[in-house]
Amino acid sequence: QVRLVESGGNLVQPGGSLRLSCAVFGISLSAYNIAWYRQAPGRGREKVACSSRFDGTTYYEESVKGRFTISRDNAENTVILQMNNLAPEDTAVYYCATVAVDPMDGDYYPTPNDYWGQGTKVTVSS
Repeated sequence: QVRLVESGGNLVQPGGSLRLSCAVFGISLSAYNIAWYRQAPGRGREKVACSSRFDGTTYYEESVKGRFTISRDNAENTVILQMNNLAPEDTAVYYCATVAVDPMDGDYYPTPNDYWGQGTKVTVSS
């Protein structure tokens, strides 16, 4: 059974940091592109960061560049999202997911065959 289990969400003050983890079970992480998405209350799902299975190439949504870092440990089957200088607009439920990549433009996107975790809640508030 394939499972992705996120952890690390919490309440944090603006300017603070959090480290989210995604433990992957049932598949080998090295065979998958992996992404973090988030969904804020009343808003659609947003792609935040991605990591390529081929060469570790990363993608970041514009608003998190320079603040968030995605990393992967294939030996431990774990993906990390390090989030620094958090702002209230980062408040959301964060999900990890396996994703495909468009060979034409390098865009990462989920397919019906991809896997999702259950999410971990991040709240940035003073």
